[in-house]
Amino acid sequence: MGINIKPLSDRVVIEPLPAETQTASGLFIPDSAQEKQQKGKVAAVGGGKKDHTMTVKVGDTVLYGKYSGTELKLEGTDYLIMREDDILAIV
Repeated sequence: MGINIKPLSDRVVIEPLPAETQTASGLFIPDSAQEKQQKGKVAAVGGGKKDHTMTVKVGDTVLYGKYSGTELKLEGTDYLIMREDDILAIV
């Protein structure tokens, strides 16, 4: 997962996990009905702030808000850059 980007301050780069394509009962979900994924893997972590150390680390699977972060496409892969405060939980 080595990407060539280093986020600043308390920012985190997340690679969203692929959206669910099938329900638990086996029905396939069409592309037009799929919801935006709210789970992803941490790809890079900034150094934190003077009075705040970072809780997440590279490789953690995290949950984040539906409209959190800024979308970024780097070398053909989609990423999100967001503040650590926008992360809701580590799974």
